[in-house]
Amino acid sequence: MPRDGAGPDFIEALARGLDVITAFKAGRPVMTLAEVATATGLARPTARRILLTLAELGYVRAGERGFTLTPRVLDLGVAYVDALGLWDVARPHLERLVERTGESCSVAQLDGSDIVYVARVAVPKIVSLTVQIGTRFPALPTSLGKVQLAALAPDELERVLAEPTRSGLVARWRPDGEERDAALREVRARGWALTDEQLAPGIRSVAAPLRDGEGRVIAGVNVNCHAAETPVAHLLEHHLPLLLQAAGDISADFASRERLPRVTAPAS
Repeated sequence: MPRDGAGPDFIEALARGLDVITAFKAGRPVMTLAEVATATGLARPTARRILLTLAELGYVRAGERGFTLTPRVLDLGVAYVDALGLWDVARPHLERLVERTGESCSVAQLDGSDIVYVARVAVPKIVSLTVQIGTRFPALPTSLGKVQLAALAPDELERVLAEPTRSGLVARWRPDGEERDAALREVRARGWALTDEQLAPGIRSVAAPLRDGEGRVIAGVNVNCHAAETPVAHLLEHHLPLLLQAAGDISADFASRERLPRVTAPAS
C-alpha cells in the first residue's frame, strides 16, 4: 500500500526494498518469504520480487532456511552488523586483545572475492592502508581472507575467486592456482593464516577463523601490525596464542548468543 504523506517524488519501489533490508534485525537474521512479507506488510509476490532483485544485486542471499543479508549491505549502512550481532559479541574480546598485543585487531567477512571489515578496534599507527568498518580488500592476500577461503569447498572457492574484486586495490601477491592451493592447504592444516606484506608494503598480520554454533566459519579475526616494528617471530610467538584464545572465546560467545531463546513481543 502507498505510504501516507508520500510526495510526488517518492519512489515506492525503493522504499519497499529498504523495508525488506531493514526487516532483518538482531534476533532474526534469517527470514522466510512469509516472514519477510509479514514483517513489511507486503504481499508475498511483491516481497518475493524484491528479495530476488536484492539477491541479484548481491545484498541478499537465499539459503535452505530462508533469506539472509550479505556484507554488501554495509555499503548502505549498518543493517548487516545489526542483524548479525557479531560486533556486539566481538567488541570486548577485541578490546582485550588490543590491550594485550598493542596492535589493531579486526573482524572481517567474505563478500565475493573480497573481505569486508565488520568490527575493528584500532591503535594509532601509521600504516599504508586505512581500515574502517565497511573497508574491503581482496581476500586472498589477506590473513582474514585466507582463513575463510580455506574453509570453502573447491567448487565454491573457484566460484568465489572468479568474482572481480570491488576493492579498487591491486595486491602485491597474485599467485597462480598451484601456489594459491598450496597456501590454503597450509592454512587448513594449521588453523590460522599469516600474511607478510602480500596485500601492501608494511602490512603484516595473522588471523584465525570465527565459527558459529555448528562449526561453520563465519568470519575471521586478526592482529595487524607494521612490518618494520613487529618481526614475524614475535607475531607468531606472542600475538598468535592470544589471537587463537580470543577467536575461541568470540566463537563460543557467538554460539551461545545463537542459542538464546528469541522472545517476540506481542503486537500492541
